[in-house]
Amino acid sequence: MTHLTEHSLVQGGRSTAFATACVRGGVAAGLGVGALAVLVIAVWISSPFPDSGAGGALHVAAGLWLLAHGVDLVRTDTLSGLPAPLGVVPLLTAVLPVWLVFRTARSTLDPADTARSRPSPAGALGAVSGGYLLVAAVIVVYSESGPLPADLVTAGLWLPAVAVGAAGAGVWTALGRPLPGREETAAALRGAGTGLVTLLAGGAVLAGTALVWHAGAARASYEGLAGEWSGRVTLALLVLALLPNAAVWAAAYGLGPGFALGTGALATPLGLAGDPAVPPFPLLAALPPDGPGGWPQWAAAAVPLLAAVALGRSVGRSTGTGEARETALAALGAAWASGAAVAVLAGAAGGPLGSGRLLAFGPVWWQAGAAAVLWGVAAGLPTALAVRAWGRRVPRVKRSEAPKPPEARKAPEAASVPETQQQAKEPKQSKPPKQAKEPKPSKIPKPPKTPKAAKPPEGSRWRRRPKQPESALAAAVAAPEPADPLRLGYGLSLDPLDPLNPLNPLGPLDPLDSLDDEGYEPYDYLPASWETPEGRSATPAPHTEPPRPSGTTGAEGA
Repeated sequence: MTHLTEHSLVQGGRSTAFATACVRGGVAAGLGVGALAVLVIAVWISSPFPDSGAGGALHVAAGLWLLAHGVDLVRTDTLSGLPAPLGVVPLLTAVLPVWLVFRTARSTLDPADTARSRPSPAGALGAVSGGYLLVAAVIVVYSESGPLPADLVTAGLWLPAVAVGAAGAGVWTALGRPLPGREETAAALRGAGTGLVTLLAGGAVLAGTALVWHAGAARASYEGLAGEWSGRVTLALLVLALLPNAAVWAAAYGLGPGFALGTGALATPLGLAGDPAVPPFPLLAALPPDGPGGWPQWAAAAVPLLAAVALGRSVGRSTGTGEARETALAALGAAWASGAAVAVLAGAAGGPLGSGRLLAFGPVWWQAGAAAVLWGVAAGLPTALAVRAWGRRVPRVKRSEAPKPPEARKAPEAASVPETQQQAKEPKQSKPPKQAKEPKPSKIPKPPKTPKAAKPPEGSRWRRRPKQPESALAAAVAAPEPADPLRLGYGLSLDPLDPLNPLNPLGPLDPLDSLDDEGYEPYDYLPASWETPEGRSATPAPHTEPPRPSGTTGAEGA
């Protein structure tokens, strides 16, 4: 019993959520048509010569709302008496209805709202779209009694497509914008979006440049159509609503197929062919001139080229870690996706403006879509492969061979060389990096060097000191300074052979000075009595008293 109760509660909660989503969809449709009704009624009130009452203004608002969804309208009050279709959608007016459906579907599945039950994604899509289409059906029926009735065929085709597409985008956003699991599919969608945005931006630049170039003709057309200020405001609003259409037309012009200016007239970068049936309108004053095109018209081809390069760059960066085959498939998919989007926009931006020669006006949807695919394949595919190859390159680093340290190259020799010789060779090694020098303590100034003694003549009591080996000299330099036990002064020694001894006949010498001179040889000329005989120890003999005279021996004993 408890299980049945819980199940019934769950079913009741889902039914309530479904009904709420359906009502929210109807409210979104009502808000869209209400906003247009307020704008139309404001223009009607400000008009000095209104042709109809408030009912006629509401019928016009209903017709504009249906036209924003791609539904063709039929004009019955023509001069010839024949009905004339009107199918050019002001793309700016389509932004508000599409955004309202999108926002309603997204808020229905908002995960942050935990206070109420939510339907499933499919249930939310069906409920929001169903509620929206119910209100749209009422508006279609209402428009049949006005001056701009809706074409039932296009109403049954485009109204559900727009409602379901916008609601589906809202549900997809509420779920976190998930992309297909395959990497190339997601890369293709991203690349298609990048290429489409670049193409439309370039088309807007082209349209703006043409309007500035033909500013005089556009101004004359604007002033000729509207004399009163209310008419000028209305015409300015209509021009503003058709600016996105001008960007799509310019993009189709750059792609190559161009756009039709009536039956049998076509404007392309190669020139304007046929006899155009152009009604007076400010935006149409920026059309290219008659005759063959020149370099300003040919420069329009840079727009689809940049769009294809942007498409390929996006795909190449997204699939840089995969194989070249995956990158190529993703680029082809992006080209086809962008071509489909361009075809839809071209079909919405163009259409009939009347009967007769005005039945074909604007870009041909299938031609513009096919041209976008060709540009994507011709320029986007090589760009994607090039970007992938560039991203997978391995930068080459110039390796500089570091010099081997002397210890590593002369390791076998170092083992057999005495420690004293290794210390003597240390100054020849590479110098370490210089560091900040610490302040040195004050030193006693060196005494002046005495000149070397001249070579003594033969037979004199002076003889040359034998040459000492370099190892002994290096050991003497590296040895620490001897202590000064008798406190005779800093750096003084009692050794008569020590160069630092002030009693040395050669004068106090600095052993480091001899190392600075490469030609110096450690030879001295010292008295023979000061030299230590070979084979005898340099250690002084113990002190013994000198022998006394023989005459004193007896006295000492006595």
